[in-house]
Amino acid sequence: MSSQKPINVEHHVKSRYSKGAQQQVEALCCPVSYDTDLLKLLPQEIIDKDYGCGDPSRYVRPGDRVLDLGSGGGKICYMAAQLTGPEGSVVGVDMNDDMLDLARRHKATMAEKLGSDRVTFHKGRIQDLSMDLEALDQRLHSYPIQSVTDIEAFETWKHTYRTETPMIADDSIDLVVSNCVLNLVDASDREQMLAELYRVVKPGGRVAISDIVADDQIPDSMKNDPELWSGCISGAYEEMAFMAAFRDAGFSGVTIDKWDETPWRVVQGIEFRSVTLTAVKQPVEWQTEAGQAVIYRGPLAAVMDELGNLYPAGERMAVSEEVFNRLGEDPYTDMFIRIQPANPPARLPYTAKGGTPRPAFLTRGSGKKDRSDGGKGGRCC
Repeated sequence: MSSQKPINVEHHVKSRYSKGAQQQVEALCCPVSYDTDLLKLLPQEIIDKDYGCGDPSRYVRPGDRVLDLGSGGGKICYMAAQLTGPEGSVVGVDMNDDMLDLARRHKATMAEKLGSDRVTFHKGRIQDLSMDLEALDQRLHSYPIQSVTDIEAFETWKHTYRTETPMIADDSIDLVVSNCVLNLVDASDREQMLAELYRVVKPGGRVAISDIVADDQIPDSMKNDPELWSGCISGAYEEMAFMAAFRDAGFSGVTIDKWDETPWRVVQGIEFRSVTLTAVKQPVEWQTEAGQAVIYRGPLAAVMDELGNLYPAGERMAVSEEVFNRLGEDPYTDMFIRIQPANPPARLPYTAKGGTPRPAFLTRGSGKKDRSDGGKGGRCC
């Protein structure tokens, strides 16, 4: 174990990205191709001082309420706002004053170009989406702490703020995007960060996260290098850990939608590449027996879902009503044949263990006319 004192990740990240807001820094940027039509509306200053590794804006749908984690100079926010249309909105969260100043400096002009003011920026940490740091500053300015009583009042205020007027409310976001930012958060804060991300997404809402991922374990010598930390290297998730972290946070349908074959950088033999992960918030808090079954189409011999249900290819498998509905939505839509029972049973708690086959006679004839010919060899279709 290294005896070296851990570095202050947030301090070094703030410092480097403040410089990046003042002048373009090539080392912070991984080459990305963006939709040129969306870039036409943006000020060149925002384009030049954007530092990312992917384009999560392409997952935005009309009417979405979008949250951009680590929004920087606002590039993805202003691109997303064109895709949400006037019925949607975009919120950017960043902790860096210089980047926020860059994004807000063009806000009025962009609102005029967009036809409405539908982009908002907050100062906050992405691992604590309930606390607006500017509101915190205002509170301390108005009520400076000078005694233990003041500290107690301050803690009460924070609790009330988080619960009654959080910066980002529970279940309020259709799509969370992030562009090369999660790797900049200290490892000790990441479980909380993903819990916060899960908290703010609506049931059925989505995430699209572009980030740098490592193909091997990162040694302590690299983790203690502030230049590599702020340069999106030392804090990169390992490949397996990246997907597992989102599954552990409660997300389903966790998918690597984009994986750059060519590494962005190779450091000490470790490949660091841009990856875009997508996932859905589809909580299954209880399960109901409704007699349904699904068949996994293949081509793999079998697959297993986030709940531990095993689906051998070509076999009718019992599923709860909640899982049956989930498997009819993206990203599972084309993977399964879903079969309703011919005679739905009374709704009961689902008790079947994962990987339980469902006999065909329980679902045979579902939604179809009886074409039995008594075994006399009639037409097949």
